[in-house]
Amino acid sequence: MVFFAKLSDLGRRTQELYLMKSVNYIVFLILFVVSQALADIEPLTATRGQTKTTVGMVEMLGTKHYSSQPLNDELSGELLDNYLDTLDPWRSYFLAEDIEAFNRWRTSLDDSLKRGELGPAFEIFNVYRNRVLDRLNSNIALLKNGPEFDFTIDESYTVDPEDKAWQKSKAALDDLWRRRVKDSYLRLKLAGKEDDEIAGQLIKRYRNQVKQLEKRDAEDVFQVFMNTYTTLYDPHTNYFSPRQLENFNISMSLSLEGIGAVLQAEDEYTQVVRVVPGGPADKQGELEPQDKIIGVGEGDEAIRDVIGWRLDDVVDLIRGEKGTTVRLEVLPGRGEPSDTSKLISIVRDEVKLEEQAAQSRVIELGTEGERHRLGVIDIPAFYLDFEAYRNRDPDYKSTTRDVARILGELKNENVDGIIIDLRNNGGGSLHEATTLTDLFVQPGPVVQIRHTNQTISREYRSRTEPAYEGPLLVLINRLSASASEIFAAAIQDYGRGLVVGTRSFGKGTVQVLAPLPEGQLKLTESKFYRISGGSTQHRGVLPDISLPSIYDIEEIGESSQEHALPWDEIHGIPVNDDKTSRDSLVPLLKSRHAERAARDPDFIFLKEKLALFEKQREDNRVSLNLDERKREKAESERALLVLENKRRAAKGLQPYASVEAWEEAQDTNPSGEEAGEPSSDPVSLDDDPLLKEAGLILADTIDLSRDGGARLVQSRQ
Repeated sequence: MVFFAKLSDLGRRTQELYLMKSVNYIVFLILFVVSQALADIEPLTATRGQTKTTVGMVEMLGTKHYSSQPLNDELSGELLDNYLDTLDPWRSYFLAEDIEAFNRWRTSLDDSLKRGELGPAFEIFNVYRNRVLDRLNSNIALLKNGPEFDFTIDESYTVDPEDKAWQKSKAALDDLWRRRVKDSYLRLKLAGKEDDEIAGQLIKRYRNQVKQLEKRDAEDVFQVFMNTYTTLYDPHTNYFSPRQLENFNISMSLSLEGIGAVLQAEDEYTQVVRVVPGGPADKQGELEPQDKIIGVGEGDEAIRDVIGWRLDDVVDLIRGEKGTTVRLEVLPGRGEPSDTSKLISIVRDEVKLEEQAAQSRVIELGTEGERHRLGVIDIPAFYLDFEAYRNRDPDYKSTTRDVARILGELKNENVDGIIIDLRNNGGGSLHEATTLTDLFVQPGPVVQIRHTNQTISREYRSRTEPAYEGPLLVLINRLSASASEIFAAAIQDYGRGLVVGTRSFGKGTVQVLAPLPEGQLKLTESKFYRISGGSTQHRGVLPDISLPSIYDIEEIGESSQEHALPWDEIHGIPVNDDKTSRDSLVPLLKSRHAERAARDPDFIFLKEKLALFEKQREDNRVSLNLDERKREKAESERALLVLENKRRAAKGLQPYASVEAWEEAQDTNPSGEEAGEPSSDPVSLDDDPLLKEAGLILADTIDLSRDGGARLVQSRQ
């Protein structure tokens, strides 16, 4: 210090230059270290096999896909936008300047694909990978330094903004991530974890994500980009890489040992798409569509955080030997506060054909004092043991054979009508949907199929006299798809019975698998049409009488998916139907349904609870104030308790004194009802108000059909 104090002006200038050079050198060293760290990860490049596969895929999509969509500059722009949105859906890694640089390929990706050139796709991914690694390491550094988050200030974080814009500066992106990490921290804090534990858990999460990203290879990049391309044609056209094809084949096997759930990657989460009927998760009863799996544990081992993991790796953790237990930490997709995760233990088992078999029960209910015995046939899937069928085994298992047997049993029990319950039935064998229809309608066509070349086939027909001609109702919901929709539509078009419930899924397309140099292409090559001419695609089957949907129609179903093929229609087929008499009953049935819905405690509770959940879903902003977050959670729980106590009071039951009392009762008695005299019904319907109401609608139909509606009309005057 003494030496520098005695320097001349020239000496001081020399000192300043020296210090500036030192600082610049330090900055250079920092940048060098960072660039070296990123350089340690080799840039990913396409393989020769992927080039050949691309050319083959472009040719197949251009000539064999149902839509015959041209690969041009317009599609090129959509492909770029879709790829960027797939990589960075929350606009949290790329900056606006990155997007501007990528726009040089906006009108040329189509030409690159035709030549099999994948350079732009890999270059974009390499930039993305570096941005993510940099961000994850920044998050780790923030947490290591002991983040001093202030949870008392009025600050919020938008989970999924409607107006998604790329941030224009690194400072804006840093602030977005600060709030995002703060939200993750607060969620764990609300779950009862201590600060030291929270920081450690989040650091571990981000380090795991770094490892996941470092594992990505050329096959991963190719799969993401090509699926971004194929789904521009429709959401069911997909590319399967060799690794993914193996998982697809396993998932299609009924001997799969796991939990029996269809999963997909949704942003950084693993989301449940469908629970396989008769599988371990279905039997356990807690896992539902739209749930997000955030942690997986083997037996009594610690739960491993899987946020940000590759789907393949999450599936590998969940899959395991029969008889072993897997624990899932889940964020409920609906019905509970988003801060509340729950643990679900599932014993792995085989998804067996016989456990997807149709089952029946008899319920007793009625209107105007007269009770009816109704048979309920629950069909979880349209199944057929193809191997036994091909081998001409006389005892082969199929939906139609099982339902035919059940119909005989129900006739012997003198039921007054039958409900076919297709809720959550995701489809299956088209052959079985046709032959099942054969049990209920006169001979005639069941479905029309139009192919890529525009030819129409009508060979799927009902060919024999019906096995059952009595009163019939088909119950559907948003998860009733594909073959379920064909059956329900045929029953509706023939006027054979009522269709009641929620608009169905709307999956009205047919896919085939086509081999490629590497992997396979699942390609949409035809489309289903009802005998009345309208497609089941996109629109689904509209019920004659609607019931509340427990699933968000905006989030689940064909119409919720981008690039879904549209609804259209072809010429209908004249058939002998009974729609006139059925349609004449519908207005009276709707009126009676509305009167019951307005006074039935269980139905009122269901509708009000769904309305509350819808209101909560509309707010995508979460507070980062600890007290406010606690208040919001408590308010949500209190609102549900008010609805439950309102229902109990209407049924003459004792209300719960607190949320804690309600939760304790739920743990010991899931139905929520008090013990008392046994019900006269063979099966209590208190926990299924939708089935109960469907039964009452069928009972009304029986009454109206028997006396022309005179008694029912008089009772309403």
